Amino acid sequence: MDLNILGTRGIPPAHGGFETFASALSRHLVTRNWRVNVYCQDDEGRYADGNQDEWKGVTRTHFRAKRPGPLGSMEFDLKCVRHVLGMPGIDLVLGYNTAIFCVLQRLKGRRIIMNMDGIEWKRLKWSMGPKAWFFINEIIGANLANVTITDHPEISRHVAARCFDVPLMIPYGGDEIRQADPELLAPFGVIPDRYLISVARIEPENSILELVQGAAAMPEGYKLLILGKCDPANAYHNAVLAAGGDHVLFAGAYYDPAIVRALRFHTRGHLHGHQVGGTNPSLVEALGAGNAVIAHDNRFNRWTAGDEQLFFSDVAGVAKAITTLCTDNVHTRAARIAARARHATQFRWDGVLRAYEDVLVAEHARIGCTNSPRPV
Repeated sequence: MDLNILGTRGIPPAHGGFETFASALSRHLVTRNWRVNVYCQDDEGRYADGNQDEWKGVTRTHFRAKRPGPLGSMEFDLKCVRHVLGMPGIDLVLGYNTAIFCVLQRLKGRRIIMNMDGIEWKRLKWSMGPKAWFFINEIIGANLANVTITDHPEISRHVAARCFDVPLMIPYGGDEIRQADPELLAPFGVIPDRYLISVARIEPENSILELVQGAAAMPEGYKLLILGKCDPANAYHNAVLAAGGDHVLFAGAYYDPAIVRALRFHTRGHLHGHQVGGTNPSLVEALGAGNAVIAHDNRFNRWTAGDEQLFFSDVAGVAKAITTLCTDNVHTRAARIAARARHATQFRWDGVLRAYEDVLVAEHARIGCTNSPRPV
């Protein structure tokens, strides 16, 4: 059976949750005798357009965008859609940001499974033009795909109000972390159980400024470690940097799995400021590491983290939650136990990947075993 994965920057993962998921799913399916092709964005110009190679048994097809930023992402997505029209099998599209291009796939009779991601058009960083684009593509994606998948009950309700079919809910997955090398912490200047961590893009809807401001309430000897890229030309990033003091460490973006695992495992707690989205990967990974959590108080984070964690809605709430987390050992232990239990019941990779495989097998059966496209 053949599967093509579109909508990510590619594998191995070095950007975000969709790339990590594409890596996990593709490697799982290869062990189950699938042929998997993942489209990869070649930012460095190392490959000719359409060039293919192999990574851990997975075929990678490379395309480069001539334009930077969002326009480059759209160019890349369109190139991938055009190429996949000649590929065997079915298509898994991660995200609806350029769902309008999938019209070409449907006209060719291809089966499309689409993960609807979060509510992109609500993100504060976008102006009205991009918000309108995302809103329109959300409607198109919800109704164009043969199967829509969401990763959160609230996103399912949101998508169901915009399409004729009921979406499937399959949450995001994360690894369980039971041990990690503490020596990997040394370059960051933190001590096990004496630092808090935030792993997120530094954007307003991720509440990074509020987290940094609230961290002033940390007891002496504690640090806040921020993992996320800072751009000196970005006004919000500069505001976040200015709000930090000696107790806040800005480490930049890190994607090395061993380092990130160690930083997650040895932290006192995970700070999660995301205001928009479904089952956010960073929060799921924190639960898998057994982290006590301080999260922005919204319906997305409440369901994912569980009621045993701490929640905030403003800077004062961040400060209060940090004080509790750093001083109340009984609460912190209970929150860590609850985090592992929540991860085990909802977010283990094995269950998530099997659920996706069941959907993919059913959709592949609809086109028969010849891999020939069928009419819409």
